[in-house]
Parts: sequence; C-alpha cells; structure tokens
Amino acid sequence: MLGTNKQYVVLCDEEGQAIATKDKLQAHIDGDLHLAFSVQICRPAQDGRTGYEWLLQQRAMNKYHSGGLWANTCCSHPLLDETLPQACQRRVQEELNITVTAQVQTLTHFIYHAALDNQLIEHEYDYILLVEQDIQQFCPNSDEVMATQWCHSDDIQAWLKTKPEQFAVWFEQVFTRVNTYLD
Repeated sequence: MLGTNKQYVVLCDEEGQAIATKDKLQAHIDGDLHLAFSVQICRPAQDGRTGYEWLLQQRAMNKYHSGGLWANTCCSHPLLDETLPQACQRRVQEELNITVTAQVQTLTHFIYHAALDNQLIEHEYDYILLVEQDIQQFCPNSDEVMATQWCHSDDIQAWLKTKPEQFAVWFEQVFTRVNTYLD
C-alpha cells in the first residue's frame, strides 16, 4: 500500500531521517514534522537585465491549503524510497507538464512550522531544489496551478516587500536561500 498510495507523507526527525508514514491531510492537521521539497526553476534574465528570472506558480484555489497564493515553481512531498531528483521530476511533470531535463541541485534545507488556512499546520523539513532550465511552453494542470509567470528576482524582492500576503508562507525562505546561491 505505501509504495503506491500517494496520499501520505514521510514523517521525519529533526535531522531529516524518515521515521514513519502518515496520511497527508492528517499530518497537516496534527502538525507532524515531515519531508517536503520546494523546486525553483530559474533561467538567465530574458529582458536585458543581469540576474535570473524565476518560474512562479499561483496555486489553484481548490488546493487543500494556500489556494490562490503565489509560490515557487513546485512544492510537494517525496514518496517513500523516492530520491529528491525523482520526486522533483515527478511533481513538476504532474503540476506543470514540464519535463525536467537539467540537473536537479539540492541547495539546502530548512525546517519551518506555520499555521495555515483551514486550520492546517505546515511543519516541514523542506529541501530546496534548483533547476536551471529555460522553458518556453508548457501547459499547467489546472487542478494544481491557477497561473504561472516568469519574474525577475529584483521584481520578486519588491513584490515581497509590498504585498507579502500574496505569497505562500514558505516562499520568502525559499526565495532568500535560492537568491543567495544565485548571486
């Protein structure tokens, strides 16, 4: 059952070591620490500026939490015995219909705990994955993604300062860490 059921998360300790699995929604109700990953696809700026553009997604309104908020390219949870590159490739394909062909770089991780809408709790050991790939055309899954846009890192920084409420709770931490790496 665990190998095929994708509606669970992998619970972990403070060092990121797997300790059990649990129903995904129940883990978010209980606030259990679990493995997660945040993918950011970037490309060199296309508008004559230096730096990078980031592929952002606006989460579909019907997502189980944070619907309508902007976030990095893709966020999800690895399956039991799935590598981070495999998890990245799987979820980017499922959410955005993008085939990841570039190297998946694991930059770092962080742990965060946050109350969300719908009385849910995010408590994640979140790996930050970077993919440097220029994607011209793709067709997002409307059950997962409401909108996408390429956005220059300078514009994201300004947006976060003026309207932080438009972003998912984890995004600023992902942005800061990826932006530091790319500088």
